[in-house]
Amino acid sequence: MKKIIAAVLASTALTAPVAAEGITEFRIGLLGGENAQDRLNNNECLRKYAEEELGVETKLFAPADYNGVIQGLLGGTIDMAWLGASGYAKTYLSDPEAVEPVLVKVNTDGGYGYYSVGFARKDSGITSLEDLKGKTFGFGDPNSTSGYLIPSIEIPQKINASMESGDYFGEVKFTGGHEQTIVAVANGDVDGGVTWADGLGEWEDGYKSGALRRAVDAGLVDMNDMVEIWKSAPIPEGPVVLRKALPADVKEKMTALMAGLAEKDRDCFYGVAAGEARAFEPITHEAYEVIIEARKLKSK
Repeated sequence: MKKIIAAVLASTALTAPVAAEGITEFRIGLLGGENAQDRLNNNECLRKYAEEELGVETKLFAPADYNGVIQGLLGGTIDMAWLGASGYAKTYLSDPEAVEPVLVKVNTDGGYGYYSVGFARKDSGITSLEDLKGKTFGFGDPNSTSGYLIPSIEIPQKINASMESGDYFGEVKFTGGHEQTIVAVANGDVDGGVTWADGLGEWEDGYKSGALRRAVDAGLVDMNDMVEIWKSAPIPEGPVVLRKALPADVKEKMTALMAGLAEKDRDCFYGVAAGEARAFEPITHEAYEVIIEARKLKSK
């Protein structure tokens, strides 16, 4: 894979873009988790680079929820997306031939794991899951790995109770996404919630990458007003996927573009990758088999 990427980067650097064969446009899906306009703004540079590389009109799509991207990939109306691990699992379980994982965001420490992080307002006096008993808990999206799947498995083991409203927590509800959860906790609409972060760097910065970092960059939250109350076991970062039915040259060009983005345009990479990271590097389906099995068990 690395040799292919290097070869494509070398060849495209020396020649003018030629329209990709077999497609008339290219469509990039952007997962929910922050407001649509911010998602579009953060990925506009990628859209332009893709359009230049492929020689066809390239569009960004920012559906209201994760399922909008998943269904777009399954239905052939979206060609590429950076999915969460659980979103990839749902896509694969729905149709194993729909997409293929090609790249993963690698953190500054060289790993590609991240965490589901539980948090609350510092002035609430909540410092642990035990303090949330009888209070309101917020999940993000039902197709989110860190915003639902993993915490819905690990937290019940920790508290020895279910996530049903009234069992341990007073109320458990979906906020709609990562940004919505962060804002809901900050505003006191829920007492605690979960989101994603790479767990590197400083809490005050929202760590180095993830939803908390994006919220800090957007001025939505001051992390000094928040406290971490729980952290999951490491989760494999979700993959950049391409529709399997795309022409081979399109897949090679887009894989090379994403793989070289950190070196090509660091500011663009920062926006696309949700903060500081090393690069997008090759990944295969095998990295997500555990998450696929977890999703199967959760659906039973």
